[in-house]
Amino acid sequence: MKNKDNKTIVENKFIKKIKNNGLISKVLSNKFAQKLFTKEIILYAIFGILTTLVNIGSFYIMTKFFHINENLANNIAIIIAVLVAYFTNKDMVFHSKAEGFGENFIEFCKFILGRLFTMIIESIGGSLLFKFVPIPAIVSKCIITIIVIILNFFISKFFTFKSND
Repeated sequence: MKNKDNKTIVENKFIKKIKNNGLISKVLSNKFAQKLFTKEIILYAIFGILTTLVNIGSFYIMTKFFHINENLANNIAIIIAVLVAYFTNKDMVFHSKAEGFGENFIEFCKFILGRLFTMIIESIGGSLLFKFVPIPAIVSKCIITIIVIILNFFISKFFTFKSND
C-alpha cells in the first residue's frame, strides 16, 4: 500500500506542476476547463501520447525500414499499442481496483474487447484512408488515431475500469 501512496503523491505533485504552468493555469481558471482537465484526463493524455508514439512509431518503422504493407503494419502497431495502453491505464490512469486473478482477467478481457472494437474502427478507417484519400499514409494514420484515442477514453472509463464508488 505504501508504494501506491508514494506513487499517488508523485502523480499529484506532477499534476499540480502542470496545472500551475502559466498558460495552463489561465486555461484552467475557466470552470468548464476545470471539469475538462481533471487529473484522470491529464494522465490519460500523457499516457495516450506515449501509446500513440508507440503506435505511430512502430507503424513508421515497419513501413519505412522493413517495407511491410501498410495494412499489416497498422494492425501490428495497434496490437503493440494496446498492450502498452492496458498496463499504463490500469495502474496509472484509472487506478484499477480489481483484485485477484478473476477480477483482473475479466478487466483485461473487457479492455481487450473495447480495444478490439476500436482496432476494427482503426483498421477499416486506415484501409479506407490509405486507399481513397490522397494524403500520405502517415497523415491518414494520425487522423484515425485521434478518433480512436477519444473512443478509447470513454470505453476505458465507463466500461473497463469503472469503479464501484
